[in-house]
Amino acid sequence: MTATISPSPVRRSVTVKASPARAFEVFTSGFSSWWPKTHSIGTVPLKTAIIEPRAGGRWYETGEDGSECPWGDVIAWEPPQRIVLAWRIGTDWKFDPDLLTEVEVRFVPLAGGGTRVDLEHRLLENMGPKAEETAVMLDSEGGWGGILQGFGTVLDATA
Repeated sequence: MTATISPSPVRRSVTVKASPARAFEVFTSGFSSWWPKTHSIGTVPLKTAIIEPRAGGRWYETGEDGSECPWGDVIAWEPPQRIVLAWRIGTDWKFDPDLLTEVEVRFVPLAGGGTRVDLEHRLLENMGPKAEETAVMLDSEGGWGGILQGFGTVLDATA
């Protein structure tokens, strides 16, 4: 009998100087202002990254040539408390409409002011045999750790 070990969800947090409403706005409407241009799955350089502001909305990138490349969709849109995104990018860094992992981001007000932004990327076991390896990459500073810190830096610069 072989036991399968599922990777743990990737969890990262950052504290920002903004209110939950402002943090949610920059995270979603201002997504392209802080998402690293190097983190693209398109065939041409990334021009913009977009989260459509509603449950059922698309999550995608546009290339410098105007082409679109889907990443997933919006599962829950609950401003300013949380957003849940379907991440449909496989271990080969290509869009897979049949894959479902989830990225939940919560915006938690802090007693002294500011907001803690908590990100959880879960259901990584759905990525198959390379799930554990991919989880390690997503949990690295080149993954969600660095991405969330970059979001905090951009947000705090506009506070």
